[in-house]
Amino acid sequence: MRAFYLNYSICQTLSGKLNWSHYCELLSISDKDKRSFYEKEAMNSNWSVRELKRQINTSLYERLLLSKGDINKQEVLNLATKGIELAKPSDMIKDSYVFEFLGLPENKPVMESDLEKVLTEQIENFLLELGRGFMFVGTEQRVTINNTHYYVDMVFYNKPLRSYVLIELKTTKLMPEAAGQLNMYLNYYENEVNDEDDNKPIGIILCTDKDALTVEYALGGLSNNIFASKYTYYIPNKEKLIAEVEKIVRKWNY
Repeated sequence: MRAFYLNYSICQTLSGKLNWSHYCELLSISDKDKRSFYEKEAMNSNWSVRELKRQINTSLYERLLLSKGDINKQEVLNLATKGIELAKPSDMIKDSYVFEFLGLPENKPVMESDLEKVLTEQIENFLLELGRGFMFVGTEQRVTINNTHYYVDMVFYNKPLRSYVLIELKTTKLMPEAAGQLNMYLNYYENEVNDEDDNKPIGIILCTDKDALTVEYALGGLSNNIFASKYTYYIPNKEKLIAEVEKIVRKWNY
């Protein structure tokens, strides 16, 4: 109660969307910017207490900052004061995504079809990990070009961005041909599926690993919005992620 009073002494700063249990979780975060971020996102995304705990435990704040490349004071300030702003496709991308809710062993080989199946079975948790505004369209969505059928692994629609989001699942490291395949699907969706008020579709390749050079050459020069992100089956080392962020932030003081 003392901590609650010290941090929220002005009752007008409290949100009617959050309850006492939400604030108990938030008060466990000592960093004010980080606490403010989780508070804003809990309100914006209407997280339950369980969902808030999950996002804190999987270090969403640090993952988002590290996904943005060179962290600067403005990025931290924006996350702390506004939460996640979905103004452009790159705003929704994380690196990496955490699928700990699947309960799969870290080093056990998994087929792409099996990964797709378990993600669909856990679609509520998958939507939470994808972020705000995602709506599930379906799996194995058919794309027919010149009488040949192809299938997109998973298709979503992001309401704030007004864009279809096509996801290709890879249980290996990023291979260049995956970008070409997804680029073809995006062109099809833009010409054959999009309505007039839809923006260009967005593609995400979820893979187990990637290297910067392969990403640069595979995705460079494409007119479509294609991103490559890693995923993991276990909760990341929170202390390690925090240390990485703090190491970069300390440079501001020099």
